[in-house]
Amino acid sequence: MFDANLSLAVLAVLLFMIIVSAIRILREYERGVIFMLGRFWKVKGPGLIIVIPGVQQMVRIDLRVVTMDVAPQDVISRDNVSVRVSAVIYFRVMEAERAVIQVEDYFEATSQLAQTTLRAVLGKHELDEMLSERERLNLSVQKILDSQTDAWGIKVSNVEIKHIDLNETMVRAIARQAEAERERRAKVIHAEGEKQAAQALMEAAAMLSREPAAMQLRYLQTLTQVAGDKSSTLVFPVPVDLMQAIMSKVNHSDNSD
Repeated sequence: MFDANLSLAVLAVLLFMIIVSAIRILREYERGVIFMLGRFWKVKGPGLIIVIPGVQQMVRIDLRVVTMDVAPQDVISRDNVSVRVSAVIYFRVMEAERAVIQVEDYFEATSQLAQTTLRAVLGKHELDEMLSERERLNLSVQKILDSQTDAWGIKVSNVEIKHIDLNETMVRAIARQAEAERERRAKVIHAEGEKQAAQALMEAAAMLSREPAAMQLRYLQTLTQVAGDKSSTLVFPVPVDLMQAIMSKVNHSDNSD
């Protein structure tokens, strides 16, 4: 009788342990990929699920967005400039069974693919494009990664290039180029101003030449300005046409006499 009770107690304990080991609790953002005798059966979760020990196996998958830092990569641009580029990618598992069945380690696979894609895409562009068109390059890398990870059930939602590091020589060269560009723009602006001023003077001269009275008024205005200066000696410019008019009157008086 005692042996029978002991056997029942042992069986009850074993049954309880089997039931406890069969229970799995998955959070809202988790899924369990269930294999039965080595073959894919179904995806379960979230909540309480039962996995039969010895018959079924479960692989737990996190469906939250993963932030992955891409290790700094040495890239040679299309114009043969060596730079070191780092980036960050954001992705998540969309289909848990494919992330388990189609690839051994989807996290490591995505990381390696991101590194090679980053080098390949940036190597097709010049340094100026890397520095000024990051948004377009981010989108190009994201589209390529997303298309290649789709077979693994992975969705790459965003890619951001964080740093583009240049050596000291290239930094000085870019600084000299920027300084030269600023000087060029200053000279162009100055030349444009001179051109506009010359055009205005030509138009003013043409207008005054058509109206002799306006020329005389301008002459009188100039004399007024000169007289207002506190200088000991004043030099009055006399227009040629005024001198010709005076000489003409003098000659006419001489002839009359």
